Amino acid sequence: MNRFLTERNNKMKYKAIDLFAGIGGIRKGFDNAFGKNIETVFVSEWDEYAQKTYRANYKDKFQIAGDITKIDEKDIPEFDICLAGFPCQAFSLAGKRMGFDDDYKGMCRGTLFQDVVRICEYHKPKVIFCENVKGLTIHDRGRTFKVIKNAFEQIGYTVYDKVLNSKNFGVPQNRERIYIVAFRKDINSENFEFPIGNKPDTCIRDIMEEQEVSVKYYLSTTYIETLKRHKARHAAKGNGFGYEIRDLDGKAGAIVCGGMGRERNLIIDDRLTNFVPVTHIKGEVNREGIRKMTPREWARLQGFPDDFKLELADTHLYKQFGNSVTVNVIEAIADKIKVVLDADEKAKSGVETVSIRQAKKERAVG
Repeated sequence: MNRFLTERNNKMKYKAIDLFAGIGGIRKGFDNAFGKNIETVFVSEWDEYAQKTYRANYKDKFQIAGDITKIDEKDIPEFDICLAGFPCQAFSLAGKRMGFDDDYKGMCRGTLFQDVVRICEYHKPKVIFCENVKGLTIHDRGRTFKVIKNAFEQIGYTVYDKVLNSKNFGVPQNRERIYIVAFRKDINSENFEFPIGNKPDTCIRDIMEEQEVSVKYYLSTTYIETLKRHKARHAAKGNGFGYEIRDLDGKAGAIVCGGMGRERNLIIDDRLTNFVPVTHIKGEVNREGIRKMTPREWARLQGFPDDFKLELADTHLYKQFGNSVTVNVIEAIADKIKVVLDADEKAKSGVETVSIRQAKKERAVG
């Protein structure tokens, strides 16, 4: 019996690698969709704090690899699915949009996708999955995005892409991202389609902490005045920057890792009973109930389950969830990918089985 059928009889798992893994949000979505039928065999993430959160939640037997640019593709185990949330800062609408010219700590973040191409050209996985900011699609008048898609096509893949908004997938966050799915050309992917998203009714109130949160999340009166002055300065210049208090029955804005990330998603929570500060603040704790969302609430905005361990300081957690992906969206896309891969396996299994039967008949006749 050939290897393909042997693997199927042994309940073959799809093997996956997780590049630019962050805290494992893309992996979480694929794990949810594929269940026991997927196994992660390699992980790469260079940020040491992201690695800590990743290790707290995934008990792999192998070590997390660091800088992917220094890893030889030949040293990566064979795999069927490549997960790659390559860095988005170089293309972000909120950043300088330097793209391929971006330089950060000696690395060109805009060209790190080329390491995805390098690795996948060598291993030829069944499917490549990438996520990035919507700004990638319009960077350099669309030329950057065209280069990326062409690169995958040139190494033998059929490429699909679509911008999806997290708010349609059961989380109250207005977050548009571009998703790229590339199937190896020998796989029949003509029936692949991106999910539409049919859960638009979730609101911030649905993801709030069930109990009263620490006073440390409530803003001081002095800080609120600073935010008001900051917003007024920008408004005078015709800009829309500044803090924002979100309606609990509405959606949060896209959470981001720095700058005004937390202040753009303030909420009013009047459950606080102890106004004694637990950190050094200027002024007093405000009595209007204005607070930042907690890291757990940010995790929920990104679709992470409540058993996802948050063991680091808040500063790191806010950065990590701002940089992460919406698990619900990833899972919905992964479900669609699984349909194509399973159909392809079934079709090939039928062909292989017929050929084996024919060979047996020929041997019997001979």
